[in-house]
Amino acid sequence: MRALLPERFAPLCSATVIVSALGYFVDIYDLLLFGIVRVPSLQALGLSGQQLLDDGILLLDVQMVGLLIGGVLWGVLGDKRGRRSVLFGSIVLYSVANFANAFIIELAGWLPGGITPFQLYVVLRFLAGIGLAGELGAAVTLVSESLPKELRGYGTAIVAGVGVSGAVVAATVGKYFSWQVAYMSGGLLGFLLLAMRATLLESKLFHALDQQEVSRGNFFALFTNADRFRRFLCSILIGVPLWFAIGILITLSPELSRELDIPGVTAGDAIKYAYAGLVVGDVASGLLSQYLQSRKRVVFAFQTLTLALTFVYVTSRGASLTYFYALCFALGIAAGYWAVFITIAAEQFGTNLRATVATSAPNFVRASVVPLTLALQWLTYHTALGLLYSALAVGIGCTLLAYLALALLEESHGKALDFVEAT
Repeated sequence: MRALLPERFAPLCSATVIVSALGYFVDIYDLLLFGIVRVPSLQALGLSGQQLLDDGILLLDVQMVGLLIGGVLWGVLGDKRGRRSVLFGSIVLYSVANFANAFIIELAGWLPGGITPFQLYVVLRFLAGIGLAGELGAAVTLVSESLPKELRGYGTAIVAGVGVSGAVVAATVGKYFSWQVAYMSGGLLGFLLLAMRATLLESKLFHALDQQEVSRGNFFALFTNADRFRRFLCSILIGVPLWFAIGILITLSPELSRELDIPGVTAGDAIKYAYAGLVVGDVASGLLSQYLQSRKRVVFAFQTLTLALTFVYVTSRGASLTYFYALCFALGIAAGYWAVFITIAAEQFGTNLRATVATSAPNFVRASVVPLTLALQWLTYHTALGLLYSALAVGIGCTLLAYLALALLEESHGKALDFVEAT
């Protein structure tokens, strides 16, 4: 493939880009796997009825806590010890956790202290969440620092485009194989990738820090300076609309589709079609940012498209199942500025804080589903809007905040990254 590309694009076929893309593929595969196999795995533990929902939510929440903790932990480690160390450490943790998940019933019987399989499930989802938090931010940071500035957008688009396709594969494996096989395959893919990771080199920009007397990976430095805090907060807010589309409109599609009188919608199929759209969107947004030589204009366009499709979504009463899944696919495309959003976050900060921000920001965006769902519930139960128009109101609110945040960030396309933060 490298020989088929013009010489100036040859760096896009480097081991750094290819292995980082495959790493994010495995990361997304494992991240979404629990949601796909939740019901059969919990039924195997003897749970049924309301327990499937209540204990499933507990496991999702535990995994989210792990993601938040891991986002900060791996980000700080990435700036202190190197991006490559994070890619090794995170994949070992989540691969072991996911492989062990396939044997929770057997392992619980072997472990001392009378731990139950469900309790072990909770521990493993927490550990998996910590591990999964480190992959994307470290990969985007390493790719951004390793490629020429005129190719950064292409590189991160490849990473995200290949990565989010892991959701489609996870949905397929979860549909046709047992939950144990699904977890084992996720763990084995991680171990295989670990061997490939040995070919990666640390970025020269990180090595250059050894020659400078600067603080590295100081997470609290993001909050002790008004300008840094503004950049960090705005970097998070611009990504919230895309997670509104995935975390609300797609994840809650069974409930929302009932309000629209569209029978037969399943969360698994909605996620599969939405993530197929995300593959297209991530590649398209990366290519557009290169063509237009602007990150901000592309993000604004995709945010606006997401909002427009939200209006279409809540007014699609009585639509066919095919139409609804096509709309999920379109929403995935509109929300597919994930790679550009993380690239913007990485480009806003100096080398000594870049991994910290690029790793923690996407996990804070994922955590935004908590205030988004709380706002949705409050509007649904305390106003006359109902579930559908409450969802629309939440979408409008987070998009307006994202517009403001985007306006407050500088354009970072083509920005040189060889600078540090004076902390």
